[in-house]
Amino acid sequence: MHLSGSITALATPFTAAGDLDIDAWLRLVDAQLAGGTQALVVAGSTGEAAALTPREYETLLRAAVGRVAGRVPVAAGTGQSGTAHTIERTRLAAACGADAALVVTPPYVRPTQAGLLAHYRAVADDGALPVILYNVPPRTGCDMQPGTVAALANHDAIIGIKEAVADEARMQALLELAGPGFAILGGDDATAGRAMLAGADGLVSVASNAAPAAFRRLCDLARGGDVDGCAAHAAAISALVEFCGVESNPIPVKALLARLGFGHVDGIRLPLLPLSAQHAGTADRIAGGIAALEQTCRDALAA
Repeated sequence: MHLSGSITALATPFTAAGDLDIDAWLRLVDAQLAGGTQALVVAGSTGEAAALTPREYETLLRAAVGRVAGRVPVAAGTGQSGTAHTIERTRLAAACGADAALVVTPPYVRPTQAGLLAHYRAVADDGALPVILYNVPPRTGCDMQPGTVAALANHDAIIGIKEAVADEARMQALLELAGPGFAILGGDDATAGRAMLAGADGLVSVASNAAPAAFRRLCDLARGGDVDGCAAHAAAISALVEFCGVESNPIPVKALLARLGFGHVDGIRLPLLPLSAQHAGTADRIAGGIAALEQTCRDALAA
């Protein structure tokens, strides 16, 4: 399996009572497929994985796998602070039908680079799924260096990396590792076009929850080498991308999804809170323009 193109890190819709909104979840999956999304991530940081019970995790994953029915790959967030727990969660994801595991560097414990090597090799050896490395230092307190990634890239069960450090030098170092068995995926919406023009295979996006066709269009332009087209399109979606960073992820994108009919406006779990009132007007404006943006991008994809 070689992941590429537009990949959405799905948000998890909740009801007003704080329960899983499975109807909204399935409609969100449907909307992603209709918009041309090329793979899905269930229960990553955007999906509030830390706030899900084990039963909820399994329910979400099984529902998504069943709805997708093999049309695109489904990756499950399985990274935990401990290696044994990560292996256990990865095996659960495999039993639920996931195609791959997105494994973030262990949060909070701050392992050394040697510790990361041992951790990922153990998960890849024993987790029963292909592994996508995931590096996002602001969330974990741990930064996996390109040399460590290079030492892991030749493992048969490690198939790529989602790199959320928005640094050109970091991306260039990782691109040297790209090949048929190892995908380089950006994890930062704002710099995704630049990364793919430089050779990255795709993007794992937050904002694509709200505008899947727009991000499929971005990926197609960038991966096709259309520098001017990519720049123009990136400018067209820049307000959406910027808005998704005004508060901690996934607060802003869930506010947009609620306005688009996916989940309740207060459907987010503590310690996160719903979008602040000061950003509500911006959310209304951006959500109001998404339908037209999506139709334009769907027309372009169909042409």
